[in-house]
Amino acid sequence: MTATLPRLVMDRPRPSAFAVFWSLFLRDLSVTRREIISYLLRTTIQPLLFVVVFGHLLGKMGFMAEAYKATLLPGILAVSLALSSLQSVILPMVADFGWTREIDDRLLAPAGMEVVVLEKVVAAVLQGIIATLFVLPMARLIMGPIPGLTLAHVGATVLVTILGASAFSTLGLVLGTVVIPQQIGLMFSLILTPMIFFGCAYYPWRGLDVVPALKYGVLVNPLVYVAEGMRAVFTPGQPHMPLAVVCTVLAVMTAVFWLVGLRSFFKRAYS
Repeated sequence: MTATLPRLVMDRPRPSAFAVFWSLFLRDLSVTRREIISYLLRTTIQPLLFVVVFGHLLGKMGFMAEAYKATLLPGILAVSLALSSLQSVILPMVADFGWTREIDDRLLAPAGMEVVVLEKVVAAVLQGIIATLFVLPMARLIMGPIPGLTLAHVGATVLVTILGASAFSTLGLVLGTVVIPQQIGLMFSLILTPMIFFGCAYYPWRGLDVVPALKYGVLVNPLVYVAEGMRAVFTPGQPHMPLAVVCTVLAVMTAVFWLVGLRSFFKRAYS
């Protein structure tokens, strides 16, 4: 009897990589569903406050033209998508690599380490989409009628949303594997805040024609392409980058962040 047990364990079929991925994904989905209120508050409160102040109050006071709403809404959606996708990878990963080393439990899964990392990125993409779907109707309700707003470009909207969420999820993978828990606050101050304010979320990229050096300097910022892509699909009458350029750059950034983040993850996991 005792000799048979190890053999039965060894003869058990090894689960497929997809089965491991799906199990981890369902676990993260369950956690998100259980904490959906706190998650939405954490990831959408800042964009919605900007909507209230710049999209509603300043307009009522006469300081903002009605046409500005068409520029602001896509940028707010881009910030929501970026922050939620980024935080959904960074915060859990910083905790996983903390002194408790909770990441070791996931690394025991019967699949390659790439599967574990990919699941984290895909789960973050989904969470970014959920946050954006929450912010869109809320922002429209707060801001009122928005000149030129259209929901007709469904296919392009889905493409830009997935590419934008993927770019920031993989960027979160990079930052989550290089930032130690003691520096998480510094990261938000030195990286995320400048990224948001120089990400063309609150003004179009073409508006930077008045500052040529800054116009081309911000092109390293992935938020620029997400914001411009959102303008191309939601308010196409506003100045924006060509959609083909936006999608191409976001796809390239996603691939680069994935390769760099995966390498950094391997290094951190075995350190």
